[in-house]
Amino acid sequence: MKRDRADAIFAALADPTRRQVIRALSEQGPSTATGLAANLPVTRQAVTKHLSALAGAGLVTATRRGREKLYQISPRPLTDAVSWMADLGARWDERLAALRDHILGGPRDGPPTPPALDAPRRSGGAPLMPPRGRAST
Repeated sequence: MKRDRADAIFAALADPTRRQVIRALSEQGPSTATGLAANLPVTRQAVTKHLSALAGAGLVTATRRGREKLYQISPRPLTDAVSWMADLGARWDERLAALRDHILGGPRDGPPTPPALDAPRRSGGAPLMPPRGRAST
């Protein structure tokens, strides 16, 4: 997914009212701004403004029906966003698994580093936390 497209999708979905509009469209199917406003705590004009932002991000499409516009979800951008998040999540899962293996199994190359040597230090050089099994003085 291209960065500009991802930015537009996530910016549109950042607004809670727009997420409510998406949810309403997914539950009730294609609807007009008036139909959506009847079930949301905002005016028809506000719904129209939110629908315009969602359409700009490609998340909804509008079809003329007489004097009204009928809005419906465009699933492709949502599918792309979910896929992007799943890929990102998988990368983090791999990194966390590697960290878990490192912590539980120790470093793969060379002897483990003594805890006192890799402990965070105060400005004077003393460890912030005493090594395990020793009381601080």
